[in-house]
Amino acid sequence: MNARFADVLVVFRGGGDLATGAAWRLKRAGFPLVVCELERPLTVRRSVAFSTAVDDGEVVVEGVRAVRATPAEARTLAGTDVVPVLVSPVLPPLGADVVVDARMAKRALDTTIGDAPLVVALGPGFTAGVDCHAVVETMRGAGLGRVLWSGAAAPNTGTPGEIGGRGAERVLRAPETGTVRWRARIGETVAAGTVLGGVGESDVTAPFAGLVRGLVAGGTPVERGLKIGDVDPRTDTDWRLISDKALAVGGGVLEAVLTWLHGRDGL
Repeated sequence: MNARFADVLVVFRGGGDLATGAAWRLKRAGFPLVVCELERPLTVRRSVAFSTAVDDGEVVVEGVRAVRATPAEARTLAGTDVVPVLVSPVLPPLGADVVVDARMAKRALDTTIGDAPLVVALGPGFTAGVDCHAVVETMRGAGLGRVLWSGAAAPNTGTPGEIGGRGAERVLRAPETGTVRWRARIGETVAAGTVLGGVGESDVTAPFAGLVRGLVAGGTPVERGLKIGDVDPRTDTDWRLISDKALAVGGGVLEAVLTWLHGRDGL
């Protein structure tokens, strides 16, 4: 652990793939941190998400190990090489120096600018200087990963960014309200029309030939229209690596924290 940052506790609200990209960058830089998640995470890219530790007990993402932990264990574990993951839908009283709202809800929930000396939020739904101190842009393009100390990120378009010539069609959505069941596995290459699994009485099929990049955990109850999976047309994609987008957003979070520390401590 970097001695310079050892007393700067960062608490992440959300442990999905974008949150993990940011948490991974901060952990590698030497910051102690804690990740808070729901009891039933809705993460799609579970192979590169610290939230997977909620269901599996632990997960390793590019050499960084995250484990499910209790609030009593969190502060001690945060200062080790391990990332503790708490089931905590509310912000736990850990005395955080930095809070990062990385839940990607596309709207402000219960995070406030008074939650910590520095509050950073990812994506749309927040206004820097009002809901938080800084916002990090999450929309693909020239602004991706930029830190905004005033104003808001680009509004949510409702359309995923294009990858390999595919946009909205690469996202799998629940065809009805029910419980998710899967035949396919993350990392599997599939043909167009392959039945990947289903929700309730409805099948979920591959929209085109590609690689299954992400699936919510089987057995998860979901509502109709919710994002439950992702198929990548690039079959050579390494699904075990943090995405370029998550790393760019993570770079923005790291910049925000270091900028704040520079002003606070003259680092």
